[in-house]
Amino acid sequence: MNVLCLVELDDAGVTDASLRALTFARSLASAGSPGQGGAGPVLAAVAFGPAGRVPASLLGRYGVTEAYAIEPAALDGYAPLAWARTLEGLLSVTLAGAVVAAGTDCGSEVLAHLAALTGQAMAANCIAASPAADGTLDVSRQRWAGLLIEDATLDGVPALLTVATDAVPPVPAGDLPADRRADPEVRVHEPDLDTGDLRVRAAVSAGRDGGVSLANARVVVGGGRGVGGPDGFAPLEELASLLGGVVGVSRVVTSQGWRPHTQQVGQTGTKITPELYLACGISGAIQHMAGCGSAKHIVVVNTDPSAPILSRADYAVIGDLSEVIPALVAALKERA
Repeated sequence: MNVLCLVELDDAGVTDASLRALTFARSLASAGSPGQGGAGPVLAAVAFGPAGRVPASLLGRYGVTEAYAIEPAALDGYAPLAWARTLEGLLSVTLAGAVVAAGTDCGSEVLAHLAALTGQAMAANCIAASPAADGTLDVSRQRWAGLLIEDATLDGVPALLTVATDAVPPVPAGDLPADRRADPEVRVHEPDLDTGDLRVRAAVSAGRDGGVSLANARVVVGGGRGVGGPDGFAPLEELASLLGGVVGVSRVVTSQGWRPHTQQVGQTGTKITPELYLACGISGAIQHMAGCGSAKHIVVVNTDPSAPILSRADYAVIGDLSEVIPALVAALKERA
């Protein structure tokens, strides 16, 4: 099965979520039937940005055999319908039987548009997929923020899937056949768009987090009601900067207007998978835990020893965060 994968770029190259999606897509491609003439399956990647920013060597290590760049001269900025129209055009070029994207805000929105354009169903937040003998695709996907796993069948072509951000680890391909070891040539593709495709466009600003997104950050410093107000986030910002991370917040913080919704961690916010989640003044409602439960290590600072989040914590400090965080910042500065 030929598979087309949407790859999202950031300042470091390919986002972690997209590397996970490529790992998933590679497994799906290798599970299908041989390509035309007995050739191996095609794993194609498409990225929106200058061809020079598309890391061919990295994509090759993840098993990509064809790579396409949509340069700013053809399509500048994020325009979800135009991105979907571009993927639709690449279907005939790659002969893809499936289109895969990371289950990020961008990946989910673009594939929803592609589903509308193609008339096919989209399976969101998949954790596994395998071709069936009758040509359909059996998938398992997360529902209710991962509390329920649903088994379903996709019987349309192309199959459209987004990959849950914690479904698979980002793993480069192992021993590839000799004819699949070369770095793919990054081809510049010019999409066929009309003005209607560009009606909705968005500009993305890196903001104070220096270009590191909440979904891809390896360290997240979370703040909740216990921070006390907007001014209470200054120490968390400093701590996040020292740790090379970003700030995340609970839903009550965004509801109070203290921080923007883009920083919300949880079922109705962003699902994070950092190496470290340092939760400060957060009680840990089930909706919040649905967003941070995939963190490899959870450290909690809270005055309440019975806060629900402590049951999921690897370490906890029972104390006033207005004392604990400045002390931690001072210790990190001294060590540096």
